Amino acid sequence: MIQHPAILSLLLGSGLIGLLLIFAAWHGVRILVRWDIRSGSELQLELERRTYLISTILNLVLAVQVLSLFLFIFTADGLHNLFVRAMCAAGSLSVNGFGYPTLILKIITCLLAGVWLVLNHADTRGYDYPLIRIKYAFLLVLAPLVLAETYLQYRYFAGLQADVITSCCGSLFSQEKHTLAAEIAGLPLRPTEWAFFGGLAATTLSGLLFWSRGRLGYLFSAFSLVFFGLAIAGLISFIGVYFYELPTHHCPFDILQAEYGHVGYVLYASLLGGGIAGLGVGALLPFRGRASLASALPGVLRRLTLATLFCYGLFAAITLLKMLTSNLRLG
Repeated sequence: MIQHPAILSLLLGSGLIGLLLIFAAWHGVRILVRWDIRSGSELQLELERRTYLISTILNLVLAVQVLSLFLFIFTADGLHNLFVRAMCAAGSLSVNGFGYPTLILKIITCLLAGVWLVLNHADTRGYDYPLIRIKYAFLLVLAPLVLAETYLQYRYFAGLQADVITSCCGSLFSQEKHTLAAEIAGLPLRPTEWAFFGGLAATTLSGLLFWSRGRLGYLFSAFSLVFFGLAIAGLISFIGVYFYELPTHHCPFDILQAEYGHVGYVLYASLLGGGIAGLGVGALLPFRGRASLASALPGVLRRLTLATLFCYGLFAAITLLKMLTSNLRLG
């Protein structure tokens, strides 16, 4: 099964990403230790030339890392017909103990990869590499996580056996099970809806305030992260059931399939985009006082804020539209 084209693409891509991150991290250590922008030495000139190369490589590599999340989910969903009882990615990921840990770590690394890209974008706007040590120190945190994800992904795909009887999504998200997924699926309807829309309102209001007046930026970034979690919980708890029009069907993966117009990919892409942009705001706020970023950073922060509001607004609009037009009525 490891010879499946999509699996080979994921494994080869992850392996290449891991090798390039090791290369970049090694040179990142040199930059952290030896970088001195005031020096005109040959070493400093070499480091400055090298950082252009590394930044170009990482822009491509980490963008692919973000996209790999969707390829992983698409592949897991496409494999479900090879396993007994599996009806979507939920069953495929539960074939062995590495599926869901890989997915969770992929989500984390994609968010962090997006934040690194935001930091790098802002760094290129300064004339004296104002964030160079910050972004390479951050890379030293990100690289081991991506390597761990690569290992878990390999163990997951290498351990797939077609004769394994797995669990269907109805069983995995059943409220009778004592698992985290089942607990989320069993959250009380009205409080969960209030939390979801309240989190959206708090994120939107704080974002508009930050965009217009430059205030409460950290609060906006924190709200954007909280809403990211609330939206995932909402998808499992109550949003998905409006698409399925079945109050007991809480699977967050079936909406990726053709019979639902692949709308799940739009929902997940908007959610990931909003999470990255919102976290990017919080990552850049401590550097508003840097002289070389004084003119460029406010514009970057405003664009990130608008990107967050647009992405989360798109997610909420699709959700609300389906809630209003679905034949299912809850409560």
